[in-house]
Amino acid sequence: MDDVKYGEILLPGDEDTQNRREKTVRQKFWPTFRKAARKIPFSRDVVAAYYCALDPQTPLKVRGTLLAALAYFVLPVDIIPDVFVGIGFSDDIAVFSAAFAMVSRHIRPNHYQSADKALDDAPDGMKTV
Repeated sequence: MDDVKYGEILLPGDEDTQNRREKTVRQKFWPTFRKAARKIPFSRDVVAAYYCALDPQTPLKVRGTLLAALAYFVLPVDIIPDVFVGIGFSDDIAVFSAAFAMVSRHIRPNHYQSADKALDDAPDGMKTV
């Protein structure tokens, strides 16, 4: 993975790839997010992106890009393994930041409202400032 560029990680992929990523993200997003919430400085954006990626009204290319970034976030094997305290999520943050910059205009107010509700209803360990 050392030679992989973030742009390559964020390729939307074909329909099968997107379906596979969506299944993985649906299964693993919340458990991974709970572990990482305090380490991610923009957790509200991550959760809003999750809701945007699962929204059938989101354009396919945008969904694919977000699903790629979120799949990278939830998979335990990446450039810097998440088990390294303090730096484990730094590559995930970089990948997500690149994806967010590419598609942020597609993350609508209702995605943020869903994110706010999810974070408000979250256990204290998941809440961020």
